[in-house]
Parts: sequence; structure tokens; C-alpha cells
Amino acid sequence: MDILSLLGGLLLILLGANGLTDGAASIAKRFRIPSIVIGLTIVAFGTSAPELTVSVSSALKGSADIAIGNVVGSNIFNTLMIVGCTALFAPIVISRNTLRKEIPLCILSSIVLLICANDVFLDHSSENIINTTDGLLLLCFFIIFLGYTFAIAFQGKKEGETEEEIKQLPMWRSILYIIGGLVALIAGGNFFVDGASGIARNLGVSESVIGLTLVAGGTSLPELATSIVAALKKNPEIAIGNVIGSNLFNIFFVLGCSASITPLHLTGITNMDLLVLVGSSILLWIFGLFFAKRTITRIEGSILILCYIAYTTVLIYNV
Repeated sequence: MDILSLLGGLLLILLGANGLTDGAASIAKRFRIPSIVIGLTIVAFGTSAPELTVSVSSALKGSADIAIGNVVGSNIFNTLMIVGCTALFAPIVISRNTLRKEIPLCILSSIVLLICANDVFLDHSSENIINTTDGLLLLCFFIIFLGYTFAIAFQGKKEGETEEEIKQLPMWRSILYIIGGLVALIAGGNFFVDGASGIARNLGVSESVIGLTLVAGGTSLPELATSIVAALKKNPEIAIGNVIGSNLFNIFFVLGCSASITPLHLTGITNMDLLVLVGSSILLWIFGLFFAKRTITRIEGSILILCYIAYTTVLIYNV
């Protein structure tokens, strides 16, 4: 039953995110909001809705390790597995701007999370907590990141880049999609978290391990599918933008919202997990900066995948 609850919850989350995004984007288009603004807000929210739904639901249910593990595990999965798998299909060329700005920003976000999650070491507190202040700080970083993204996007529009066409729906259908999407997201989040917690209890493993592996992999499926399809269509560079955008959104917005709602007590998430998160972003940056002329090759993709396998092996071995 727990597996069915997990899979059913994930399906509802994916369907709900798709419906909510389509409905909201259609209404925004009806009120003549620019497509570029819709893409950077509504569509971006929709692609990260699985992580947001699961982490907020977990936080409200008192499963902080699933909430934090989902974000940390998703970002590690994104960087090592998604980029690695995509590179196996087609080498990924990384732009100079991405190497100089976006990937360093991704590294910075991981370091900020590492600092926020080390109260015992830095403040000599009795336990590590990502509190409301930390959550609001992460949300402030998100606003800065969003402003930077808008500036880059509008610059691209001035230079003649094409925008994605947004489907116009009847008003009644748009409203129905939004309501149905929200209901599906809420219900799916509850089912998914209950299923993940049940599996953790039945297997005798901690919620943090389930959050870092099973939950993280499940909520990252949309990004994985998008990146592999992009590689098959000879556009593998989309994977880098997909991964970086998702990773920044997860730490700054998803974790920021979760911690702002209720403090997150870290019991099973360790510095090893957080250092792997920081290290995976640094490894991606090094591969792009120093080898093969800003290209993630198949060999480097294989190394990223092997790093992820090694990390999950250590997690399971230490259970």
C-alpha cells in the first residue's frame, strides 16, 4: 500500500503541476502578460512543483528529514545523474556566461545551505535547525536570483530570441485546470509523503535516506525526462539550464518556503550529504571550465554517474 500511495501521489503531483501551469499560463496570456514573464514565473513554478509540494507537505507533517532530503537529494541527482545521463546521449556545450555566473551561483546556494544547516558547529547550538530566519534569507536570495533571471531574459528578448508559444484555453477550462491542479497537488503531496514515510518504517531506514534517494529521484523525474528528450533532439545544452534553474529554485524557494512555514530540524541529514551537494556543483564547474573546451563529454558524464552511484552506495551501506 505504501508503494501504491507513493506512486499514486507522484502521478497526482505531476498531473496537478501540469494542469495548474497550463491554466495559470492561459489566464496570464489572456490578460496580456508577456510570455517571458509567464515562463519565468508560472512555468518555472510548475516544473518545480513536485519538490515544493513534497517538501512543504513533509514539513507540515513533521517529517523535516524528507523535506530537506528531498531538496538536497534532488539537487545531487540533478547535477550528477541528469547531466551525466544527458552527456551519454550527446556531449553538452556550456556557455561562458553559465560558467562565469550561473554555476558559481549554484555553488554559492549550496554553501549558503551548508552554513544555515550547521548551527551546532557555528553557533554551538544543541541541534541543527533551518529556522524561519534562515527560510526568509533563502527567499531573499530567490528574489535576487529572479531579478537576475528577468534581466537576462529580457536582454535575450531584445536580441531576438524566440519565445515559447503558450496555448490559449477558454476561461472556464483555465479555472478548472487551476482548481483541479491545486487539489491534485495537495492530495498527491499527502499521499506521496505518507507512502515515503511508510516505506521508511517498513524497511527500517531513516526518513532522511528515503528523502535523499527515493523521494528525490521521484520528484526529479520531470527534469530527467526533459533533459534526455532535449539530448535526443540534439539540444543537450538545455539540460544545464534545466538543472541549474531547478537547483537554485529548490534551495532558495522550496526550502525557503518550507523553513518559513515551520522550522526544519536536521536529524538524519549530515554534513556528508551537504558536502556532496557542494562538491557535485564544483565538479560540474571544473569539468566545464578546464576540460574539452566548455563541453561535458561522455567520459565526464560517466564520471558524474559513477559519483552518484558511489554516494548512494555509501548511504545504503551506512543504514
